[in-house]
Amino acid sequence: MPGAPPHADELERLEALLALGLLDTEPEERFDRITRIAKRLLGTEMAVVSLVDSDRQWFKSHDGIESTETPRDQSFCAYAINQGTTLEVKDATKDPRFADNPLVLGEPNIRFYAGVPIAASGGQMVGTLCVLGSEPRELASEERETLSDLAGLVERELVTEKLAVTDELTGLINRRGFTLIYKQLELIAERTRAPISMLLIDVDRFKSINDEHGHDAGDDALREVAAILTDTFRSSDLVVRLGGDEFAVTMLGESLSQTAIPD
Repeated sequence: MPGAPPHADELERLEALLALGLLDTEPEERFDRITRIAKRLLGTEMAVVSLVDSDRQWFKSHDGIESTETPRDQSFCAYAINQGTTLEVKDATKDPRFADNPLVLGEPNIRFYAGVPIAASGGQMVGTLCVLGSEPRELASEERETLSDLAGLVERELVTEKLAVTDELTGLINRRGFTLIYKQLELIAERTRAPISMLLIDVDRFKSINDEHGHDAGDDALREVAAILTDTFRSSDLVVRLGGDEFAVTMLGESLSQTAIPD
């Protein structure tokens, strides 16, 4: 059972997922409320907010299922994010993609699945809101609309979370977001045995810009530095404003000896 292939824009998708800072965080009522509503309104045994990581799907909220994550190659949701639209599986035992899936052959004995992809603010598919059951069934059109509406609420919460980890001036990840994301990057580096490197950058004589030209000019300078860093480094590198005139760039898969540091 090979599982779903990587998404067409997998690196950007994973970057957006990490930027949310949600992986391996504690349960939150704002998400748990949505899974409870989905389970109740659609009459299913299970409801999950699933985030699809590089090698697993992790459940930010789960109602009716004990697991907090499963391997990605067992993920129904990975197929949903690749499809980009609602995925409905009426009877998994009759679907060649899932018939030999351990989650179908054993606990929780999935037969029915319906999942709506959820996107980060940049449009990257990061996971799903899904409902599941141990008996074959099909959603009515009104039920599909309800599931889509609830997925919209999850996306709204993701935007709220993103605002909390984004620097308002430059649009880069802020210090709080960096702290959350770096923990995940360390885990990925350890899991894949990939090197990880960090550059710390501050702007020379930044105070003199504020003193001589005013704070608006200083803000413009910081925005320009952020744009240069974003354009210079890879889209998969994590560019962060730590605060003031301090920035950082974290590179997964590169050691400092391998890194071509721009002049």
